[in-house]
Amino acid sequence: MKILFFGTPEFSLKSLEVLDKHHQVLLVVTQPDKRKGRGKKLQMTPVKEYAQRAGIPVFQPANVNSSDSISFIREFSPDIAVVVAYGQIISSHILDLPKLGCYNIHASLLPSYRGAAPINSAIINGDTKTGVTIMKMDKGMDTGDILISRDIPLDYSDTAGLLHDRLSILGSEAMQEAIEILQNGKASFIRQNENLATYAPKISKEMGEIDWSKGSEKIRNIIRGLNPWPLAYTYLNGVKMKILEADCVQCENNLRYGTYIGVHDKGFLVNTGDGCVLLKRIQFPSKKAMYSDEYARGHIIEPGTIFGK
Repeated sequence: MKILFFGTPEFSLKSLEVLDKHHQVLLVVTQPDKRKGRGKKLQMTPVKEYAQRAGIPVFQPANVNSSDSISFIREFSPDIAVVVAYGQIISSHILDLPKLGCYNIHASLLPSYRGAAPINSAIINGDTKTGVTIMKMDKGMDTGDILISRDIPLDYSDTAGLLHDRLSILGSEAMQEAIEILQNGKASFIRQNENLATYAPKISKEMGEIDWSKGSEKIRNIIRGLNPWPLAYTYLNGVKMKILEADCVQCENNLRYGTYIGVHDKGFLVNTGDGCVLLKRIQFPSKKAMYSDEYARGHIIEPGTIFGK
């Protein structure tokens, strides 16, 4: 199968590796290089790095839907296009180019969590399972007909980072299966139920501020769902404190939400809307992440201190 591959971040890599192993990847289309880090050095996308090592041609248009981009892509005459977290909306002019269509790996069980952040949203909302969907792309935002869905349980310890890696592997396996189905001419599609559609908005740093009046499980899910980026946070004596790991703890008291009770089981015990959470790993500005009891050994925090602004 001759494949045109659209992808940019780490999530795309596993799929590209699998497709490159079993098929002919004609061209990789990825986002332009960006300047990152303190030195603002120009960095290649993860997908570009792999493609160059593998000897696959790379195309990095600022606008993939320009007439020049479309003319260039058309020359490759692909059987199929695979899109995995590319980062630009693809027009119908490109969707119509491959003989068998364009197929997207979406990191949710569609029609749930259409949009930019399905992995984070599944954890933040406390779902017990999630998965990937292979859909045939159309003009809408993640609205195409479903070819394959594969689900996995959500573990209690999953963070967005850990789930990202699991779904990247699952997506690559599902896409390989989908291509075999298409090759054999046995594709059967399911139309998405619009009445069941939900959306996963883009993650922002502001979403990470903890509201201590919420329940302990909800707070813990936010902490998990925003790890490794942008990380949940609160304030300790006016200083921003990021939270990387927490557990729920049963406790009964009449304290104000966000009250620091003390160090318990190597973590900061903090009152919430329906119990307590144990803040296990934290990070302060310009400091490395550390376990809370390690921080407490060198800093005095008075019981009764209120977390937050």
